[in-house]
Amino acid sequence: MKKKYRIGVLPGDGTGPEVIAEGLKVLQAAAEQTGFDYDLVHYDFGAQRYLKTGETLPDTAIEEMRQLDAIYLGAIGHPDVPPGILEKEILLKLRFSLDLYINLRPIRLYPGVATPLRDKGPQQIDFDVVRENTEGLYAGAGGCLKKGTPDEVAIQESINTRKGVERCLRYAFDYCRRRNRRKKLTLCGKTNVLTFAFDLWERAFHEVGAEYPDIQRDYAHVDAICMWMVKNPEWFDVIVTDNMFGDIITDLGAMIQGGMGIAAGGNINPQGVAMFEPIGGSAPKYSGRNVINPLAAIMAGQMMLAHLGESDAAVRVERAVMQTIEQDMQGMEAGKMGLGTREVGDRVVAHLAAL
Repeated sequence: MKKKYRIGVLPGDGTGPEVIAEGLKVLQAAAEQTGFDYDLVHYDFGAQRYLKTGETLPDTAIEEMRQLDAIYLGAIGHPDVPPGILEKEILLKLRFSLDLYINLRPIRLYPGVATPLRDKGPQQIDFDVVRENTEGLYAGAGGCLKKGTPDEVAIQESINTRKGVERCLRYAFDYCRRRNRRKKLTLCGKTNVLTFAFDLWERAFHEVGAEYPDIQRDYAHVDAICMWMVKNPEWFDVIVTDNMFGDIITDLGAMIQGGMGIAAGGNINPQGVAMFEPIGGSAPKYSGRNVINPLAAIMAGQMMLAHLGESDAAVRVERAVMQTIEQDMQGMEAGKMGLGTREVGDRVVAHLAAL
């Protein structure tokens, strides 16, 4: 009997629906080839719904999403909606309400993809970042006093709990073991300045790490991590860090792996639902032009397959993407691929069928 999954689809705004359409095209081909089945549950939450109704993401939808196996997200954001509304009321609400406490970002440079790093190739740029996803500065603790006056005070607090830190670290150690590459886990922090938060992180890192004698423990300050990701990316296997530092270094990682057109990520609750998305924004200026790169969305779907346990399908999709890059595409940037958005999806499906 075929395995069957329930997958929620939030195409989002701008070019989100275009790239998700290509991801769903590849998902269907992978399902037919490897023998699993799925039902899609479509949601229209995003800028258009907000502009029309004032609604962002109702609690009833959150409760429904808890019952899904995975969520496939396009991109949220529109120039007609003030910054922060959709991000807080949809993206952050999903992360916090569904307790998606792990953000997983593979940093892979595929053959044929240009990187701005001189003399670096796929062998040197191949690591993962595990980011704590529900605490830190993004928890929203703090406030403002005397706003708009010369005496204004703004306070933003970083919340780090032993439970939140430890469960993120355990996921990172387990992931590093499963990855089975160099078996080296690097804690990215700032222990010399953020002495309270990263004292907790560092103590928990070594206490939990004692249970993983096969994993080498490493530490570096976040500024040094940024430097070495550019100078010596081959030093890294898996990096684990807090919410804010993770947000910053994964964008740097996207650039060294070839740009937002190929970068995908997962927001994961290992005991519940998980959400997968391309890292780039909604890019409304490219909407409807058939020029945006869908590979990040397709690779987000590939991560979703791996998370669901469809490892054969995940491996096949990654190979098909690599063949598309090497054989069919001229670049990763929008309008410079040598193919249109739909045509890239078609080529991935064709290579998948040939495997």
